[in-house]
Amino acid sequence: MAQIRYLVNDVALSIAFYTQQLGFELKQQFGPAMAILESGDIQLWLAGPAASASKPMPDGTQPIPGGWSRFVLPVESLEQTVDTLRANGVQFRNDIVSGPGGQQILCLDPSGNVIELFQSAGE
Repeated sequence: MAQIRYLVNDVALSIAFYTQQLGFELKQQFGPAMAILESGDIQLWLAGPAASASKPMPDGTQPIPGGWSRFVLPVESLEQTVDTLRANGVQFRNDIVSGPGGQQILCLDPSGNVIELFQSAGE
């Protein structure tokens, strides 16, 4: 199982996004500070502003959400998934891109973290 930590601005809002939009299951919640969700072999740790992972580094750098690093979430029907998510107001960074291994698109969680939705060419 892969464990991934995403910094988020609002743990409750992020739990709702991942459970309602992407099918994750809430496993544990530590108040407004942190939550652990699962989908298949992915365990996602959501760390809010009150979590220890959000504390400033010794040089004062503040950890923040966003960027280009991401995890890949395989889906059976990329077009159908994108249509559903768009209808639910989910934001995307791009349109569906095709490559030799399949198709992908990047969507954003409420804090601006990237999730790659991927459909294998073999699907």
